[in-house]
Amino acid sequence: MGNQALANKVLTGSSGNLWFNGQLLANLSKIEAKVKGNFETVEFCGDNATYSRYNGWSGEGTLTVKKVDSTIWKICADAYKSGVMPDIKLISSLTDKATGKSEKASIEGVVITEFLLAGFESKKIIEEEFPFNFGDFDAIETI
Repeated sequence: MGNQALANKVLTGSSGNLWFNGQLLANLSKIEAKVKGNFETVEFCGDNATYSRYNGWSGEGTLTVKKVDSTIWKICADAYKSGVMPDIKLISSLTDKATGKSEKASIEGVVITEFLLAGFESKKIIEEEFPFNFGDFDAIETI
């Protein structure tokens, strides 16, 4: 396969979508969600190597949206004032427009860990970042 043919298959974020509790986020600017392994170092006498023992994982990420309404902001404000965190589920989809195939992931048990109460600057487009942790994920579809 030539390099140009391969280049045409490279995915772009413009073909990505995110659903927040079933609602498509049309104002999505960026999403990053990652799974981080928790490993403990294991060493043995007489062996110069260092090994790793898997002890589980944690999930974290950041959701960035163009500010067009207060939907996510209001969910955060209500949760932090009441002390009751809502049940949040994200579904991400990144589609290869040439084949129509998608990579989809479900991110569940989402807790938004921080939100900006106020932030704006003259003549600047406003984006809101919502860092989050999550407790479960599933690969729904792969390319």
